[in-house]
Amino acid sequence: MISQELLSSVRLIAFDFDGVFTDNTVYVSQDGVESVRCWRSDGLGLSRLRSIGVQAFIISTEANPVVAARAGKLKMPCKQGIEDKAAAILETCRELGISPEQTMFVGNDINDIPAFESIGVPVAVADAYPEVYPFVLFRTNKPGGFGAVREICDLVFHARKPA
Repeated sequence: MISQELLSSVRLIAFDFDGVFTDNTVYVSQDGVESVRCWRSDGLGLSRLRSIGVQAFIISTEANPVVAARAGKLKMPCKQGIEDKAAAILETCRELGISPEQTMFVGNDINDIPAFESIGVPVAVADAYPEVYPFVLFRTNKPGGFGAVREICDLVFHARKPA
């Protein structure tokens, strides 16, 4: 389990999309249109974080309209087509005046390792690829697309909310 002290220090969370908000499955229609499955209760978790001043955004290597649509529905900033997630997260920290040590990144795959190494609170979803385990401080109990985002939101919310 991750410490309450560390969770209470989090002011910014960067979430990968595929494999974190989704179960890493993509549905493709005969016309090539993609769709994904997301966990509805993630939205309430993110709303609760906003209510206590914790900022969050989606960062994705792939530029995809489905990511933008979900981010819009969740009222979250979204950075897509990002090859260097670590650099983009650190730039966001600078823009917001938030220390990388107070930043959490939630990912699931080996391309997330540099981002895990760049911030203070690296987290992987339960079904992340095992190669990432040495680079994270915590793994969720829930897999990506099945409540992992909500689990993270709830952990940070309860650690930070006023008594």
